[in-house]
Amino acid sequence: MDRFLVKQALGGRLGKGQERSLEEEQDPGEEAALLGREAGGSRKRLRRDSEEERDPAEEGGLRWQHIRAEGLDCDYTILFDRAEAGELFQQLEKEVDYFTGALARVQVFGKWYQVPRKQAAYGDAGMTYSFSGLTLSPKPWTPVLERVRDRVSRVTGQTFNFVLVNRYADGRDHIGEHRDDERELAPGSPIASVSFGACRDFIFRHKDSRGRSPARQVDVVRLPLAHGSLLVMNPPTNTHWYHSLPTRKRVLAARINLTFRHILPPAK
Repeated sequence: MDRFLVKQALGGRLGKGQERSLEEEQDPGEEAALLGREAGGSRKRLRRDSEEERDPAEEGGLRWQHIRAEGLDCDYTILFDRAEAGELFQQLEKEVDYFTGALARVQVFGKWYQVPRKQAAYGDAGMTYSFSGLTLSPKPWTPVLERVRDRVSRVTGQTFNFVLVNRYADGRDHIGEHRDDERELAPGSPIASVSFGACRDFIFRHKDSRGRSPARQVDVVRLPLAHGSLLVMNPPTNTHWYHSLPTRKRVLAARINLTFRHILPPAK
């Protein structure tokens, strides 16, 4: 894939129709994550720890952005260069076998809906993962998923035994606001999200600022997830913040996202 659509990440949020094409990798040193008040209030940049605080020799020379807000703790970098990311995208297109039938539906407030994207689950034998009325038993790891998992483990120092794969055909495919806080997740473990293909906006919303009459106003965090990028959501992020991937109708290219987890074995 030669071109991906991306929302402009510098100088504030864009209005409708203000998109640009991304010919090169999005530089993780750019201002990729912005804060904007929903009600049209003042905007401010996310606080980031200095990149020099991490030793590049210890982390493979990656340039990390540290995204911090109230109860939000995330780390972001470009993990795969453009050539390798393109190769991995093509391998994922060949290897991943997505759910069909009942497993391609999701339960929301007691009603069942068709999932507005394709999903698959892979991981260690004997694991199960439940969310939105579904209980998933993963298929065995494929070579390309093992390759990505091992790279993520190497740079994070974490182990992962399960991955949920989401494929978004274009900007109409999406995922609504939710928290990855299922009981199967190992306590204190992060969730590592790797993206390939079209750059899409990833939105964090604090639990206190949801709904028509929120308890209080908390700034929304917007982060464009670039081709080949890694986003690590550290605790307690999923306790306090919901996240989503909203529709972006001008995005025409596909995106594949891998969310790696460490889950507990089923109780016997």
